[in-house]
Amino acid sequence: MSMAGTIRAWQVSQLGNPESAMSLETIAPPKRSADQVLISVRACALNFADSLLCAGTYQERPPLPFTPGLEVCGTVLESPSHSPFRVGDRVIALPRLPDGGLAEQTVADLSDVFAIPESLNDLSAAALPVTYQTSWFGLFHRADLQAGETVLIHAGAGGTGSAAIQLAVARGARVIATAGGSAKTALCRELGADVVIDYRTEDFVSITNDATNGHGANVIFDSVGGETFTRSRKCIAFEGRIVVVGFAGGEIAEAPTNHLMVKNYGVLGLHWGNYRNLQPTTVHECHDDLMRLHAAGNIDPVIGAVLPLEEAAIGLSNLMSRGTVGKVILTTL
Repeated sequence: MSMAGTIRAWQVSQLGNPESAMSLETIAPPKRSADQVLISVRACALNFADSLLCAGTYQERPPLPFTPGLEVCGTVLESPSHSPFRVGDRVIALPRLPDGGLAEQTVADLSDVFAIPESLNDLSAAALPVTYQTSWFGLFHRADLQAGETVLIHAGAGGTGSAAIQLAVARGARVIATAGGSAKTALCRELGADVVIDYRTEDFVSITNDATNGHGANVIFDSVGGETFTRSRKCIAFEGRIVVVGFAGGEIAEAPTNHLMVKNYGVLGLHWGNYRNLQPTTVHECHDDLMRLHAAGNIDPVIGAVLPLEEAAIGLSNLMSRGTVGKVILTTL
């Protein structure tokens, strides 16, 4: 428990791996600006980007010290008079660093706060925004995935991959998913994937081509990068779209333009965070669509572990080692 007038927050004071870079500190609560909302954090989801932030290799580099944590569910403590939110409202929020969500309180810009229904519990709410919005923007906004098309989703048992499977199934696409090991491949099947490939023992290129009668996948959703991206070019369909979501494999691949020209396919980059700054209205349209899909039972975040706030560094290390499925959630309750 924190002392009166203070909060507990994980702080990164030096760059490195999470367990050496992060420490749980007692600090003053963050101060909100005129267009921000102060939130009491109930749950915070971990993301691979949090580990990159700790290492200083993420595209955003907040000044030290900072608190990681990109998505939370919580209750409003203070809100601008012109906002639709009132004290006590349950919300999803996307904190702005350096005051991230791995803390008892955080602040978020008004445009980064979203109303949620009572039917969405705290854990699922915290697990939903980053991975589902990333998948929604990648599959629908960038790749324009259509019903009846085939999509290959890499790392299907992870947070983003599991979200992408559910969204693609809801759209009416045929889903091929890759995952490592029997437990993770079983999860992909449970989520609705039509074809599941264990990348540890099977060749996703040949299986994808066989499953599509040699045509290849219309859309490939790649959060792994490196060799996975390179080999994905061998099973992309004519006029297909490869969506580059990240480089969880640790290696950045190259896309030879002559091969793009010969096979008439596109490589689409997706940095979801840019939409928060450049197209905030579209982000809220995405959130509204996700709420409709959740209410209809089409999506439900996969939560692999729920840990107390004190175990954030351990949870992030497990996430980095791919020892988890779905999302890892930290709770302050």
